[in-house]
Amino acid sequence: MRQEWQPEDLIDCWTLLDSDQRLVANKTGATRLGFALLLKFFELEARFPRAAAEMPAAAVGYVAGQVKVPASALDAYQWSGRTIEYHRAQIRAELGFREATVADEEQLAGWLAREVCPVELGEERVREALLDRCRSERIEPPAPSRVQRILGTARATCEQEFTAGTLGRLSAASVERLEQLVGGPDPDVAVGGAGGFLAELKSDPGRLGLKTLLGEIDKLERVRAVGLSDELFADVSEKLLGSWRARAAKLYPSDLRASPAAVRLTLLAALCSVRTSELTDGLVELLIDLVTRSARALRTRSRTS
Repeated sequence: MRQEWQPEDLIDCWTLLDSDQRLVANKTGATRLGFALLLKFFELEARFPRAAAEMPAAAVGYVAGQVKVPASALDAYQWSGRTIEYHRAQIRAELGFREATVADEEQLAGWLAREVCPVELGEERVREALLDRCRSERIEPPAPSRVQRILGTARATCEQEFTAGTLGRLSAASVERLEQLVGGPDPDVAVGGAGGFLAELKSDPGRLGLKTLLGEIDKLERVRAVGLSDELFADVSEKLLGSWRARAAKLYPSDLRASPAAVRLTLLAALCSVRTSELTDGLVELLIDLVTRSARALRTRSRTS
């Protein structure tokens, strides 16, 4: 909840309507003010505040004037106990909301894993999606600790489904070649040699020149030899695939070997898939740069001859 409110925003968002006045009519003092603020806060945020500090001071003063109770009376309102629980139940019933159940939390985690986590990687964005979903389903969001648990479950489920799906699409030959990148059971037949090619695959091209161009061509041929299907990640968002490529690039072969097989193979496949595209694009740029430099050198030579 933002803390700064302009007068026109207070009027638009914190004015008690006739239906609101009906609900506070039989309440007095701190109870009357606390209830009115809970009601308007919930209408705006689709959740209840956890403490008086969440209430904007301007809103407290504005609502206090409407219910004819001093703003200072809010200090006496109890934020735990039977009274506030009763107030919350009244507000839920009035606005058509209900408390989240364990089944709701499981369904929310599953929805996040399927629909949100594959395209939104930042925790805050996933949290916002969860709260929006609760609002649309007319569910009061669970406590912060439960929300954190839902987010963790969703991320874990998303990773499990993504890695299992990737593993299911890999051919046996591709699995063997990916394993060889980190020093598989037979390093002598590893793609491009034992684990050293993995470090080479992660590296950027060196100084521009024919040697660099030929080296990048060789690197591309070796990574293509892994034999990944063009359709392997066809339905995966660029954000998700890019995050796994970046994650793989930071890990040592020993870290990859220590990872579960499905995670390890997904990391390596993502790295190889994205690097194939990057190497292809990079080769085009290198070739253009070389041609441009050669043409410039020829022009310079013709002027001086």
